[in-house]
Amino acid sequence: MTRDDKAFDDILQQATAQGPLPMAVAHPCSREALLGAVEAAEHGIATPILIGPRSKLGKLAEELDVDISRFELIDTPHSHASAEQAVKLVRDGYADILMKGSLHTDEFMSEVLARNTGIRTDRRISHVFIMKVESYPRYLFITDAAISIEPDLMTKRDICQNAIDLTHALGIACPKVAILAAVETINPAMRATLDAAALCKMADRGQIKGALLDGPLAFDNAISHEAADTKGIVSAVAGDPDILLVPDLESGNMLAKQLTYLAAAASAGIVMGARVPIVLTSRAEDATGRLASAAVANVLAHRRRGASQ
Repeated sequence: MTRDDKAFDDILQQATAQGPLPMAVAHPCSREALLGAVEAAEHGIATPILIGPRSKLGKLAEELDVDISRFELIDTPHSHASAEQAVKLVRDGYADILMKGSLHTDEFMSEVLARNTGIRTDRRISHVFIMKVESYPRYLFITDAAISIEPDLMTKRDICQNAIDLTHALGIACPKVAILAAVETINPAMRATLDAAALCKMADRGQIKGALLDGPLAFDNAISHEAADTKGIVSAVAGDPDILLVPDLESGNMLAKQLTYLAAAASAGIVMGARVPIVLTSRAEDATGRLASAAVANVLAHRRRGASQ
């Protein structure tokens, strides 16, 4: 199976139509990271501000035969300084999008989350994979598979609301959220099932807004009408979800990577809950995935600009 290079064309077209926004790119010192930023510029999605060692970036650009002289470049001695400077640009209002380059997620996110100098908000920060699988009719949003290791109930509330806000920005008015567990019934020995039930009731009481929730649902029941019908599950979400809310980072990360490597799913990755959308992909992600992520971030950032005016 081959990955669909046109999977995110609708989002790319929307972002291009809205116009580029300044994007701080922290340490784009790998082929994929630098090309992702360059392609975002060439598609009219972002105006990259490259932050990293000037000599290393210059050498890499020469090897890739790309012209980075057209971009602003802030010289930093190492990856940690790159992350610090990129976050500062956002905090000072010079960038509407933040992109992680070729540094480790922990190093990058420590600057994002720094109490006095970061860009956190009252909302907990979480990651959303936007995935396009050939066998599924629309995008699947998987969360949180990159930041929250073992989220408690209130963290899951924010993870859920962050994903809902993202789908709203992409034009899905009332997304369906399947809250995953290993089984579809409540089992006091399995915390994921209790959390799922609580989240559904929180949605009933307005603590989570803008979506239809159901859970716990096992993956087969969540994704397949036939499986749900076989088990007698009556649900407006089962078999038809937009968002898959996973129990923890390990299960979500495995699910997303299985879809990528076994089902050739195309994917983008966005961090929600900060002052600006953050493009956060694996260091192994290719330039196409980074471009798609930048396009999603562009749509989000334009929506936030419009809401603040």
